[in-house]
Amino acid sequence: MKQSILTLVSSLFAFSAIAQDLQLHYDFGRNLYSDTEAHRPKVTLTYEAFKADSWGSWYYFVDVDFSRKFTESAYTEISREFNIGSKGLAAHVEYDGGLSKAGSFQHAALIGPAWNGHNADFSTTYSVQLMYKHYFKSYAYTHAYASVQLTGVWSTTFANKALTFSGFVDLWRGEQANGHGQLVFLTEPQLWYNFNTLKGMEKVNLSVGTEWEISNNFIFNTYNDDSFFFNPTLALKWTF
Repeated sequence: MKQSILTLVSSLFAFSAIAQDLQLHYDFGRNLYSDTEAHRPKVTLTYEAFKADSWGSWYYFVDVDFSRKFTESAYTEISREFNIGSKGLAAHVEYDGGLSKAGSFQHAALIGPAWNGHNADFSTTYSVQLMYKHYFKSYAYTHAYASVQLTGVWSTTFANKALTFSGFVDLWRGEQANGHGQLVFLTEPQLWYNFNTLKGMEKVNLSVGTEWEISNNFIFNTYNDDSFFFNPTLALKWTF
């Protein structure tokens, strides 16, 4: 799992707003690709937080992957947005990186403009970001290089607030092992059923749902030339 979902958009609030949630995902990837993804962790715990203020917003998440015996990795993305005017334009600054049992993820810094918006009742929000992305040399067989990334984020709640469909899509320039560039595609749409819409359960902020990680050129493998993967999960989410 690369990233969780930003369900609030930074320029929507002129006052302080805070949102947090905890997600537990059971991943079926290693069942679908028993050779290529034989070591893919089955369980991921995600914590994400969003805080808006008069300047813009902070957002971050941490994905912690578990196997039966180990904590396999911890990956984080931390971003800050500064509002520019009142039309949804913002300056976006971001850091991506983390640690794994095998070493570390290749760290990256991103900067660029973001455009954020919503419908009249805020039940649908969206964000589009175009960023310069710089990868840093993180371990022995990596090197620093420049890239560019286009990101879209959305969230919409419908069916009398019982269902939430949210997600993101990323496109960026990656590099192959031989140094040649390649286009990397990653999207993780999520669909949630919200139990607090049921009578008598208004204070139970539990959701059950699924995430579909769909990617091309994102997962590195040495077994074959496969580049496209579909990794679904079954998940629980508690919103604070």
